[in-house]
Amino acid sequence: MSEYTCPHCGMLIIDDDALLCHHCGQSLERAGKGFLGRIRYSNFKVVLFFMTFCVLLAFFVLMIFYN
Repeated sequence: MSEYTCPHCGMLIIDDDALLCHHCGQSLERAGKGFLGRIRYSNFKVVLFFMTFCVLLAFFVLMIFYN
């Protein structure tokens, strides 16, 4: 088990699976470690670009396999 310090109140959190501080209830900011977390918590322009890219890619794949 590892100790983690809450960024808001500074208290130690020993629970590895905790997402909220046991003392103040604020987020421990552990989300966003993976690719989907980065997309979900990044700014709006990055999310909009990613969604536009996915829609265009799906359209091109559909056109290639449709013909």
